[in-house]
Amino acid sequence: MHQSNHLHTLTMNDYSPLLEVLRQIVGSDNVINQGDLSAWERDWRKRQHGKALAVVRPANTEEVAAVVRACVAAQVSIVPQGGNTGMVLGSIPDDSGTQIVLSLQRMNRVRAIDTANLTITLDAGCVLQSVQEFCKGASYLFPLRMASEGSCTIGGNLSTNAGGTQVVRYGNARELCLGLEVVTPQGAIWDGLTGLRKDNTGYDLRHLIIGSEGTLGVITAAVMKLYPLPRAQLTAFAAVPSLEAAVDLLVLAHEELDGGLSGFEIMGHFALSLVGRHFPHLRLPLQESKTPYNVLIEYSSLETETKATERFESFMPLAMELGYVNDAIVAKNSTEARQLWHIRESIPLAQAQEGLNIKHDIALAASRIAAFVQQTDALLAQAYPGVRLVNYGHLGDGNLHYNVQAPENCDAAAFLQENESAVHALVYAQVVRHQGSISAEHGIGTLKRDVLVQYKSPQALAMMRAIKHALDPLNTMNPGRVIRMDK
Repeated sequence: MHQSNHLHTLTMNDYSPLLEVLRQIVGSDNVINQGDLSAWERDWRKRQHGKALAVVRPANTEEVAAVVRACVAAQVSIVPQGGNTGMVLGSIPDDSGTQIVLSLQRMNRVRAIDTANLTITLDAGCVLQSVQEFCKGASYLFPLRMASEGSCTIGGNLSTNAGGTQVVRYGNARELCLGLEVVTPQGAIWDGLTGLRKDNTGYDLRHLIIGSEGTLGVITAAVMKLYPLPRAQLTAFAAVPSLEAAVDLLVLAHEELDGGLSGFEIMGHFALSLVGRHFPHLRLPLQESKTPYNVLIEYSSLETETKATERFESFMPLAMELGYVNDAIVAKNSTEARQLWHIRESIPLAQAQEGLNIKHDIALAASRIAAFVQQTDALLAQAYPGVRLVNYGHLGDGNLHYNVQAPENCDAAAFLQENESAVHALVYAQVVRHQGSISAEHGIGTLKRDVLVQYKSPQALAMMRAIKHALDPLNTMNPGRVIRMDK
């Protein structure tokens, strides 16, 4: 895991002056370089464990800027970190012991709500679930939603352009952001917290920073969109005869639900069977249907609950009449709806319990998904007899988590070590064939950095390197992530 991206190697004594400056900036208790640092040094999937020079926890934007300036002066690189829930090794230090982990978790204030503008301004370290609950308490909806919401932070969501389960209606984190406050790689503060929906005054720096994974600056605050709370929210779990039928059902939902479709999740039979195997207390619905796929549909409406229910209850019989759905249940209340969502959100945990697997976070046009899955399933079955496919994800926006599990009674760790690169190559070749993306919502980090050069055009990579060099010429800000600067 060792990288050559830190600027130079010094002894620990040489770093003492920097550590003392950092203690003066953020306080001694918030410069941590002793004891167990695994919460900051190990990634969420526990694939790699780096070594930090120290974990630094500033309390406000001015402290972030001062920390960055001190690190630049000492020629020490910085790894910005939110909740450390990333999937692509983008927010942990390398193993050199020379990088500062800049944790934003102390910066968790809600700065303001603008009810006329329907926006909330908040610190980057605010935990997503806390933001959702705060907004609900103020009678607004903050629609970004994902399995890691109890730990991930707004800054991390924006740095990776996180997606989640309601993108089909509200968009990724990018679409929800109207302004940013950013500390540059030189330690200057850019205040872009305007909250404007229209601003044609040159390059959109906000969108440049969003999705840059901490390589172009540190997000310290954001202005995010709010929405009125739905008056009604209805959830259905449906068995579908094929992936083609699921796509047809998606088209019908867009046509019949009057723009109210807020979630459309696909779950393969094997993915759900893992939930049943490892979490038997979760009662899986419609098991007697034995269909290859199930769909979880969420409909949100500002209409009265009566009108919304009438619309949804007319939609489901129509879907069954057209042959898109074999069987379905509709949650009777919010408790049942949460139980259905809990089943969907338990798939990643269940596959982890089953053993190590080869993950793919891919995006395809909805119209290409059925063909991609059919062809790729066949190629994998031919190349790796007995392989099991954990296929699930956000069909509403074309994002599949297409994961490859070792054959039963096979050493999962050995299978991954021997076949991961070849499986990635096979799957990504199919993604390219179907004009998709090798990263839908997880980002690039270091895990996909060297693979990216095979699937991104040379022109695009050259432009990305030019931007990185222009904004961070010393390569101090999260070096080695997304793109290499030594090629």
